[in-house]
Amino acid sequence: MAAAIPTLVERYLRHLAIERGRAANTLAAYRCDLDAYAAFLSEREIVDLEAVSAADVSAFSQHLSEGEQRSPASVARSLSSVRGLHRFCAEEGHVTADVAALTKPPKLGLRLPKAIPLSQVEALLAAAGGDDPVSLRDRALLELLYATGARVSEAVGLNVDDVIGTGDERGEVVRLLGKGGKQRIVPLGSYARAAIDAYLVRARPVMSARGRATPALFLGVRGARVSRQNAWLIIRSRAEQAGIDTEVSPHTLRHSFATHLLEGGADVRVVQELLGHSSVATTQLYTLVTADTLRDMYTTAHPRAR
Repeated sequence: MAAAIPTLVERYLRHLAIERGRAANTLAAYRCDLDAYAAFLSEREIVDLEAVSAADVSAFSQHLSEGEQRSPASVARSLSSVRGLHRFCAEEGHVTADVAALTKPPKLGLRLPKAIPLSQVEALLAAAGGDDPVSLRDRALLELLYATGARVSEAVGLNVDDVIGTGDERGEVVRLLGKGGKQRIVPLGSYARAAIDAYLVRARPVMSARGRATPALFLGVRGARVSRQNAWLIIRSRAEQAGIDTEVSPHTLRHSFATHLLEGGADVRVVQELLGHSSVATTQLYTLVTADTLRDMYTTAHPRAR
């Protein structure tokens, strides 16, 4: 008897977790996509993956694009989850054919990373310049995000022991746990080190006393680890205080980190390592941003550019 679709979904997710080493956040996104796919098939009275046709997969793609008005990137991610499920089930012998193999995701336009200028970064950091525990925590978090280019999940997942030193320098580097459980060591810089030191000495003990003991670096006002959602709210609130009109997110600081490094002359391979990109092609998107900036400056400044 063929396994039910939800059972196959669980087997696929277990495969991704154990054999492919996918991160918890990635697994949560896959689960959401595949639950939606299973619900769609159920509405069409399909309870056996063997009964799914290529037309059903295409119909799901159209359903995502039109019915829910999702972005092409979101549709592409969901279809990637579905294609992975069908491929896994075909390889494992749960179905006789991979009916999703020929379903193509929507074409994605080239999306250049958005960065903010250094003046706005400095204004954002200055907005968290108070001496109270929350401001000290916010300043340390913002300084770390901009100094390391860390993803928000990497930043909030840090423990105190992940801020380490080499030689005589305390807290000179930070150990980040990236996608797929890959670790990388990234320099902090003097400003981030000073902000983290101030937070650890003057703010974290106050917050830690309000909750259970935890190794987490960044704590909330009740002593628990800061969540990804809280980090987003911190950045949004400080950006509003700084009078920044454009949307600022944790990824904005990551993009700004990479863009400013390249503008300062850093090698793209070095930036790749710092960002934790598995492919240099991903990092090279930032070189396009820098080229656009140079082109705009040339057009504006050169007397025979226009």
